[in-house]
Amino acid sequence: MLDSTAIDHTQAFLDEFGKALESGDIDRAKSMFLDDSYWRDLVTFTWNIKTVEGPSGVEDMLKHQLATTKPANWQIADGEVPTEEDGVTTAWITFETELARGYGLVRLKEGKIWTLLTTMSELKGLEEPKGFARPLGAKHGAGKNRTTWKEERETEEAELGYSKQPYCLIIGGGQGGIALGARLRQLGVPTIIVERNDRPGDSWRKRYKSLCLHDPVWYDHLPYIKFPENWPVFSPKDKIGDWLEMYTKVMELNYWTRTTAKSATYDEKAKEWTVTVDREGEEVVLKPKQLVMATGMSGKKRMPEFPGMDQFRGVQQHSSEHDGPDKWKGKKVVVVGSNNSAHDICAALWEHDADVTMVQRSSTHIVRSDTLMDVGLGALYSEEAVANGITTEKADLIFASLPYRILHEFQIPAYAEMKKRDADFYAGLEKAGFWLDWGDDDSGLFMKYLRRGSGYYIDIGASQLIIDGEIKLERGQVVELDSTGVILDNGKHLDADLVVYATGYNSMNGWVADLMGQDMADRLGKCWGLGSDTTKDPGPWEGEQRNMWKPTQVEGLWMHGGNLHQSRHYSQFLSLQLKARMEGLSTPVYGLQPVHHLS
Repeated sequence: MLDSTAIDHTQAFLDEFGKALESGDIDRAKSMFLDDSYWRDLVTFTWNIKTVEGPSGVEDMLKHQLATTKPANWQIADGEVPTEEDGVTTAWITFETELARGYGLVRLKEGKIWTLLTTMSELKGLEEPKGFARPLGAKHGAGKNRTTWKEERETEEAELGYSKQPYCLIIGGGQGGIALGARLRQLGVPTIIVERNDRPGDSWRKRYKSLCLHDPVWYDHLPYIKFPENWPVFSPKDKIGDWLEMYTKVMELNYWTRTTAKSATYDEKAKEWTVTVDREGEEVVLKPKQLVMATGMSGKKRMPEFPGMDQFRGVQQHSSEHDGPDKWKGKKVVVVGSNNSAHDICAALWEHDADVTMVQRSSTHIVRSDTLMDVGLGALYSEEAVANGITTEKADLIFASLPYRILHEFQIPAYAEMKKRDADFYAGLEKAGFWLDWGDDDSGLFMKYLRRGSGYYIDIGASQLIIDGEIKLERGQVVELDSTGVILDNGKHLDADLVVYATGYNSMNGWVADLMGQDMADRLGKCWGLGSDTTKDPGPWEGEQRNMWKPTQVEGLWMHGGNLHQSRHYSQFLSLQLKARMEGLSTPVYGLQPVHHLS
């Protein structure tokens, strides 16, 4: 009876909402939202990734987009039953627009919409060939001089980029470029991925030897092909590298290794890029309509400049270039930094009998891996979640349905529980002199990641080494280097044979500056962050990740990056935006973000 009532009430609400939209009654539609409400749209209404807030935000968006979107057929999703908890009804929904089919999640409170997520699932008439529409593959019957699959692939590889131009060029063949390339392949968008390394997956293989994923396997699947059920919870870097290499092959990606993009210019009249690449020593000029920078938000190294670096007689490396601990046994190593990479590198050096000191220059948020998996991720990304019917796709949408404006409110109690659960652990760290924080508003790791992409460590063992004094700890600023080591602002001199700068990465638009010039990078503006006006995330409030996975102020230029979860999830919506443009569909963008910060 309760389920039936919830279904009836929710469907009646959706029917009324749908009628208001179909009749163009924007006043009626906006009145169905709470004053404190949020509509997050992934492409369907806005041709953007955009959150509007409150009835006035809904009204403005609909005034611009409703006439061209033409939404209809709002339904509770097949097989789903709304749930009611603490006065909130939550329901999975489906709907259509003139051009697309959509899927979403609505939360109703006090008879009105509190949060609404609308996402584009597929373009009508341009669906992926899967399920009942999957290609036959075999060519039954007989015919003279017909080609095999292998011959057709060889022809495509020989022609694309030479006698035939790609519609889309992806610069960067790591997890982001590979995930997006797979989506575009399934949508029939001719695409080339260029990667400077020798093999797919080398961007993982070439990092320090102890690197592994700190996110669990359920969080890290790629599109279409999930990790097998016996895949480890936390993947070592070389295993991920091999998986990415396999994936590029079986997904039939046009993936150019040993290829470096040298320059890129955009012809406003022709709506076309000219990109010059060096492919294994040969200069090739490509003419894509769309250019995607998938060079990674952790790719543009931030190398500090300290006085005396040119006087130091030892070895200096950025963490991205660190070659591992093997040759540093018995040597003195100083690691500048105190986030994920710094901890991993310090622990590996200790394991190989180096004398290692971590220099902590600012506070760091630390959360124990087991506790994070249980309290922070368990409900969405875990074996228990899968058993409860929460697929990776559902988990992605649940997470996406929580508006960034209020996401921290959901995170604060979770991290308060972690702090309480691991109180002795944190007391030990503070006794050792470690400078802890929980984010500007105690909202923890995920908000730090979304706001600034740095400032945290998921503990898998290094913290105990700090507590026990096995990894030495110094707090302070590096003033300079001399011939034998590092000098801190407290006057201490740290002898060193090796200095590793685990100092993080710069904004992705630095890659744009390298390839297209600083003027183009400034037109694009800073990438990443929400405008939360917290540490390293300056305001004003923007409500979505700056410039990521959506139209930018530079026509035909797109930014794609993030962790494996984001590469998987947002590649769907970026690929649909690109496919729609290739097919000449009308894509009126609502809420194109202005540039507030250049880097």
